Amino acid sequence: MTALPRNVPTSADLLGVRWLRSSYSTGANNCVETARTQSDPWTGLLAVRDSKNPAGPALLFSPESWAGFTAAFQS
Repeated sequence: MTALPRNVPTSADLLGVRWLRSSYSTGANNCVETARTQSDPWTGLLAVRDSKNPAGPALLFSPESWAGFTAAFQS
């Protein structure tokens, strides 16, 4: 079994996703957006992209990895 890629070259490859902007975003548009993937082979992963480049690449995380990442910054 081969490992899935951890990114996609363009967010347009993720069909049928609904991007949500970070609640920490400012009016300067300096934030990230996330989306739950719904199409194979990425079903169930969390996609993260730069809101300034919506057609650009997206990183892919398992829900557990993303939860661990965000928990590290909460205090």
